[in-house]
Amino acid sequence: MPFPVPDPFVWDTSFQVFYFKLDDQHRAIFETLFNSTNDNTPGNLQLFYIVTANHFEEEEGWMVSASYGGYDAHKKLHEEFLAKVRSFSAPVSKENLFYAKDWLVQHIKTIDFKYKQLL
Repeated sequence: MPFPVPDPFVWDTSFQVFYFKLDDQHRAIFETLFNSTNDNTPGNLQLFYIVTANHFEEEEGWMVSASYGGYDAHKKLHEEFLAKVRSFSAPVSKENLFYAKDWLVQHIKTIDFKYKQLL
């Protein structure tokens, strides 16, 4: 069963992966998506994309350094999500905003949680 999407869309400790830098980056992703929801402008959408892409790049680097076995599949999910977000234009539809929120919640709590204690 999927995890609920918080409303308002804010990061909380239930999303902790216990790597401070990655948790801080997850917080920033939540914040930029929250801002995109409340001020649905091209600048906020672009910032959300940049913050998310930078996080994915760093997280993937950690995975490579740790020889994480799920790296290839994890990277593919990141690439697919970024491609979808790149297709958005501001103002972003409510459906696409929900898609992004839901994807992030499910991804962190099911996919990212797999690397807890492994990186």
